Amino acid sequence: MKEVNIILFGVGNVGNTLISQLLENKDKWKKKKGLSVKIPVIANSQRAIFNPEGIDQDWKEKLKTSSEVYDLEDIIKFSKENKLENIIAVDATASKDIVLEYPKLVRSGFHLVAANKVANTLSDEFYTELRKELEVHKKHFYYETNVGAGLPIVQTVQGLHQAGEKVTKIRGVFSGSLSFIFNSFSDSDSDFSEVLKKAGELGYTEPDAREDLSGNDVGRKLLILARELQLKKEFKEVKIQSLIPEQLNGKTSVEEFNERISELNEIFEKQKKNQKKDHVLRYVGELKVGSGSLEAKLISAPRESALGQIEGADNIFEIYTKSYGNHPLVIQGAGAGAAVTARGVVSDVLKLSQRLNK
Repeated sequence: MKEVNIILFGVGNVGNTLISQLLENKDKWKKKKGLSVKIPVIANSQRAIFNPEGIDQDWKEKLKTSSEVYDLEDIIKFSKENKLENIIAVDATASKDIVLEYPKLVRSGFHLVAANKVANTLSDEFYTELRKELEVHKKHFYYETNVGAGLPIVQTVQGLHQAGEKVTKIRGVFSGSLSFIFNSFSDSDSDFSEVLKKAGELGYTEPDAREDLSGNDVGRKLLILARELQLKKEFKEVKIQSLIPEQLNGKTSVEEFNERISELNEIFEKQKKNQKKDHVLRYVGELKVGSGSLEAKLISAPRESALGQIEGADNIFEIYTKSYGNHPLVIQGAGAGAAVTARGVVSDVLKLSQRLNK
């Protein structure tokens, strides 16, 4: 029986769902894979619960009643004292603070799985140094959910590149929230503000929807893919079209923005009406490898095109390569939601586990 110990950082929507999925499947993995998956530590930003035998279904209650204030050294010490094997630090936060501790975790014997995009979008210097630490200490880092939630985008691009295939362009709808917003807006008579509110109610947007409308999330995903293709790029080099009008930018509070979102209606209704017949609005990311350009922007696409036909909160990625020519490899599917993201993290944990020797 191979034992894997998960140290989980983050108990928001993704972390919470991830715990449920791990606990639901642990008996099946024992029987069918000979794999024992335990979660000896669950930590939020301030407090953690520790149990060397692994937490169980009552973890929420224990986080309330028997958790303790911690720092990273406490977790590292606990892992050593309890001789935990095959430790995987799973980052289900959006925090930069925990990312800056990745090198220390690697040096302390931890593998990494991250839904958090920050590590792959900080400076090229940090990105390179982290990979050197992983190589020196023979540790693994999986982050499939950084791009496309549960879709196999990162591993596909990695596989093509490592096999010597020349990827020339990657284009698509990279944001589940913006996909839902423009799919719904293009196919209904609803005001843009109504669609935006609905996206928030469904949990597709951040509490401050300007995080989505800024286009920065799409920009980060472009940067991650560019770096997978060994392009040395920084986030500031990504050309990003923000969809937030100047009068509603970050100088206004979230509350004020929510009260004034009707001011967006005229802007997007005008863009919708000024399209060619049978065209729809889509917010896309585009990476051109030859020129090294990375751009996130709102476009008008033919309704019958691959981009125009997506529905709901789907993502779509068109990967153009030398061998595929004008016919790209297309990957499409759910691009938002805690369930698919958590499932992608579970998949990363299982793939990493298969690479471990004991």
